[in-house]
Amino acid sequence: MTKGEETRQFIIEKAAPIFNTKGIAATSMSDIMEATKLSKGSMYVHFENKDVLACAAVDHNMKILSSKLENALREGKSAKEQLFAYIEFFSNPINPPVIGGCPLLNFGTEADDTNPIVKEKVNAAIKRGQVLLNSIIEKGIANKEFTPDWNASEFAITLFAMLEGGHLMSRVSGNNENMKTIEKTLKKIISEKLI
Repeated sequence: MTKGEETRQFIIEKAAPIFNTKGIAATSMSDIMEATKLSKGSMYVHFENKDVLACAAVDHNMKILSSKLENALREGKSAKEQLFAYIEFFSNPINPPVIGGCPLLNFGTEADDTNPIVKEKVNAAIKRGQVLLNSIIEKGIANKEFTPDWNASEFAITLFAMLEGGHLMSRVSGNNENMKTIEKTLKKIISEKLI
């Protein structure tokens, strides 16, 4: 990496948790300058405006989330273990895997009407999550771990939506009680599909 690339990456790494915690609209370039200790001129050498930096921060937060999730899923040897690992990965919204909470939920709710670029990034990540869940279930069906009548794509949508909804409920209430109920329900449904 060149010095310029290192500085750009440093700015993104410092900005990402701020954007994910405060939101894009509420985060100012002054917040980023304070976190990086860089001047306004230095900031604008690397990012022409806040929107460009916000998009890079969204990508960075998604990459962190994806990387940590991949590591968690590697622990699961069977499809059931991988689905349980997926659920457990998202089961503690009060202490989330990414600083500030789930970037899909945070950026998705903020950008749905205001930022089409970020909206599309979140939409693509949601689709990737559903494809991943679908493939785990289909693998389990192919390996005769799950019943063949299980609709993988429908359950992938349901699981994803329940976890995101639970994340919202837990973050707003300040506790994980709702998520515990969701986790228990999802694991029960999965267990009922075992052969």
